Amino acid sequence: MKRAAVIPNSRKNLRVAAIAGSAVIGMLGLAYASVPLYSMFCAATGFGGTTQRAVAAPEAPTGKFITIRFDANTAASLGWNFHPAQPVMKVRIGEQNLAHYSATNTSAKTLTGTASFNVTPAEAGAYFNKIECFCFTEQTLKPGETADLPVDFFVDPAILDDPDSKSISEITLSYTFFPVDKPDAVSAVVEPPPKQITN
Repeated sequence: MKRAAVIPNSRKNLRVAAIAGSAVIGMLGLAYASVPLYSMFCAATGFGGTTQRAVAAPEAPTGKFITIRFDANTAASLGWNFHPAQPVMKVRIGEQNLAHYSATNTSAKTLTGTASFNVTPAEAGAYFNKIECFCFTEQTLKPGETADLPVDFFVDPAILDDPDSKSISEITLSYTFFPVDKPDAVSAVVEPPPKQITN
């Protein structure tokens, strides 16, 4: 009867250490990748109220209307006064619209901010499309400076064909400005490539 080959303890330990090290590296890689992958998933599907990006609105809007409410928030560490120019708009579904926000730097120094965003109810995120938005880029304001911040948007008519969303009569578009110089406070937002809406 043959005896099984005995692997020296030092080789066993090295093998176990290599397997454990590979597992740790793999888990770290997944942890780093999970945030951008989750953001991309939200941007593509509208999950969690993440809005969409489009090149243009449909050529023929519908005859149905929906109410859009506008919400503005600012991180306490950013010395800005940020608010919507119009709290509510009633718009035709499929029609391109322009809304405005206003931001004033109330501090004594130049500040740069970036805006995270979402819509509620969350189911509307897949149908709320932005063509242009101040949230696509960082905004810098000098002391006392006020900026007009437009949002060019439309609600995709496909919302009327979705059993879970067709009864939505009101959507709230919400923004929160964070200081750029504090990256740990900024929510990671990944914008999807613009999509072309066809009739």
